[in-house]
Amino acid sequence: MTARSVGLPTVTAAADLPASVQIWEVGARDGLQNEASIVDVATKLEFLDRLADAGLRILEATSFVHPRWVPQLADAEQVLAGLRRRQDVTYPVLVPNERGLDRALAAGVRHVAVFASATETFATRNLNRTLDEQFAMFEPVVGRARAEGLGVRGYVSMCFGDPWEGAVDPAAVVSVGRQLLDMGCSQLSLGDTIGVATPGQVETLLAGFTAAEVGPDRLAVHFHDTYGQALSNTLTALRCGVNTVDSSAGGLGGCPYAESATGNLATEDLVWMLDGLGIAHGVDLDALAATSAWMAERLGRPSPSRVVRALTG
Repeated sequence: MTARSVGLPTVTAAADLPASVQIWEVGARDGLQNEASIVDVATKLEFLDRLADAGLRILEATSFVHPRWVPQLADAEQVLAGLRRRQDVTYPVLVPNERGLDRALAAGVRHVAVFASATETFATRNLNRTLDEQFAMFEPVVGRARAEGLGVRGYVSMCFGDPWEGAVDPAAVVSVGRQLLDMGCSQLSLGDTIGVATPGQVETLLAGFTAAEVGPDRLAVHFHDTYGQALSNTLTALRCGVNTVDSSAGGLGGCPYAESATGNLATEDLVWMLDGLGIAHGVDLDALAATSAWMAERLGRPSPSRVVRALTG
């Protein structure tokens, strides 16, 4: 019996879950930026095209971070210039500062994201700013982007644990997120950057946002699977009303701050769970798994996604 002969999961819906989930695919940006080798432009473009063919409608394409810091994405302009854009697909990019925004605007980008930290140490190490100073850097970026009619997302990293500071106070995360929303971000993505969160922490943090009058409709979750908790944490977030989930095709990506980090939540693993729960998402699982297997071949290693291995092995 081949792995694929098991078919699709049996659907057993639950009353306390959203009817549909928006998948925010980050493989081409958050996934590939962690690769030791440089993936060529042609491969990146085919990857994005295949992901769109599989039904994904939000594809985070690249980042305008300085190439000295992220050499894997130094080709951002070339990728965007070669992209076969589709009217029903959104291609956000990450911009760290006003220079990054200038580059994004010149490339015709219509959706951007800024990347903030919930902790002092990570803000200093990752952004070369204090926790408070990061907002002074983001404010003109968000303001200008909104004035240009762009959609703006705010990422908050280290929402559950920090490798230098340990456990993170949910109130600190809510404070950072609230400031990003107040300056004009339309959505927050709450990141478990080192993959240490467990479902109780997720529920507590989301309750903190609710108490601060930030509803789950303005939130997304972004889990890494370092300790195998990404799916359970995602299910908890769905039960709390969140209906936007970040994931990476084939589980691409990783965290440089945690040993044995296994990358982002794999989009295929997410889709398998959503299918079993009867939650609509619009993705063709077979096409997506084939795409991730194709990319794994080009990276020279097996996909960490259990679903990809089960369907293509």
